[in-house]
Amino acid sequence: MVYTKKHPALLIMGVLLVALAVATDAGLLDGIVGYLKIGSKTGEMTGMSYLFGIIAVAVGAWHMWGKHEEGNLDYYLSSVGGAIFILFIAMIVTWFAAPWVAVVSKSMGPVMGAKYLHDVLGLNYVVLGILAGIITVNVFKIPGWAENGVRLSRLGLKTGVILLGTLYSLAELAHLGKLSVVMIGFFVLGSVGLVLFLGRRRKIPNSMGGVLSAGMGVCGVSATVAAAPVVQAKPTEIAYTIGTILIWGVGCMFLFPVIGHVLDLGHIQFGAWAGTGILNSAQVAGAALAYQPDGIETLKVAEIFNITRVLFLPLIVLWLAVWYVRREETAAGTQVNVGKVVFEKFPLFVLGFILMFALSSTGIFAPAQHYKGKYFDNDIAESKLLTGEDVALLTSEAAKVQSPAQAGALARLIEGRKIANIDDDAAIRGLTNAKVLSKDANNVLKKAHKVVYHTAKMIKKFRQWITWLFAFGLTGLGMQITGAAMRQAGGQPLVIGGVVGTIKAVLSLIVILLFVSETI
Repeated sequence: MVYTKKHPALLIMGVLLVALAVATDAGLLDGIVGYLKIGSKTGEMTGMSYLFGIIAVAVGAWHMWGKHEEGNLDYYLSSVGGAIFILFIAMIVTWFAAPWVAVVSKSMGPVMGAKYLHDVLGLNYVVLGILAGIITVNVFKIPGWAENGVRLSRLGLKTGVILLGTLYSLAELAHLGKLSVVMIGFFVLGSVGLVLFLGRRRKIPNSMGGVLSAGMGVCGVSATVAAAPVVQAKPTEIAYTIGTILIWGVGCMFLFPVIGHVLDLGHIQFGAWAGTGILNSAQVAGAALAYQPDGIETLKVAEIFNITRVLFLPLIVLWLAVWYVRREETAAGTQVNVGKVVFEKFPLFVLGFILMFALSSTGIFAPAQHYKGKYFDNDIAESKLLTGEDVALLTSEAAKVQSPAQAGALARLIEGRKIANIDDDAAIRGLTNAKVLSKDANNVLKKAHKVVYHTAKMIKKFRQWITWLFAFGLTGLGMQITGAAMRQAGGQPLVIGGVVGTIKAVLSLIVILLFVSETI
């Protein structure tokens, strides 16, 4: 069978990508770049557009005028059209649509627009990519020449999950390791089990129950993507799970800080609660910062709990593999060797995640104590120290600082012209967030933080790859979600997710009030 379909679309996309690269490189898009605030992406725009544009032109020319014969070469080259089609849309979303939404949101104000409309609703490349894919398949349909390559989107998602392991390290669990492991372990396992139980009672498909349990129980989108192949989840079921997670996160972002203040929770208590009860990482951070805008102690605790959730991912995938095989075995009325099937079906990309996490913890990609590639190091050049004018400005406003910890950190910063240690860095970041000092003084504090807090170059590259793998994968996933399939799935996932999310939030809050103090 010959898979290649003669069509000029791939060649045209290649020409457009090369033209975009040339225009970006020549500065013809500087006005758009400035308005969208994507100056940091111009190198990426140029490099990726040239690379994939040239590939598209070459393969597109072969599609049009080459000799097509049955075989592996024809099969693989026929998939390039669909892959470039997905990537082309993902590029539009990531470079133009998502930044435009951010600009418009922020124009509505720092609270209503930038924080709640943009951050809380998650109007980023992830959500917009899925929506773009859904619109494409339901409004325009997937063209025949692209159908073969659209299937590659799952490969992008799996590779992205593998690389997620590079962003974390075991050293980050040192401060609250026991607390986070016990609480997260109990509530992750409990949430997964409860979703599976309710799914069986509500008679939803095993695949839907499996992927929803991973998303609601572990760490949101990443867990959803990781569990999907194990339980053979359909794109529609993955989309429903992601939608449930985002909707639940929106409610939590508003309610958690309010309830925390009413109950007068401490920083560790609220951080532990947010890190346990909210799934989406961005929304966990948003809730923590909303609760403590004048410091980052709450945020640090919430992040540690978030890492712990990620570490439970391989265990949950293994559990779901066993559960799914047994459920399908019962439904079919046949006897299956569970151990053999699990061994054969357990996704290798999850093992890749474990391997990358282990390597990351050794410090091979970044110092072993890093979190998402960022680490503290105040061994900096003389030229990066605060200037005399900076020191004078901070000295003139030092009396405004009331917090002893922040005042001490500021005094040591003024004396040494750099942040002394990681604890002082946290205090300085808290002082910046509190906006006690003038705008100019806050800019000096931000500069002082940036010069001692670094992002490893290798991790920076990994993050860039992860972004594009997820942009590619989720856009392609959206292209597999039709309106008919969405209507057929019904609203059961949202009901089950809401029930389980509420139970987890309430029970975890009770546990924290009873057993968690500020002096662990």
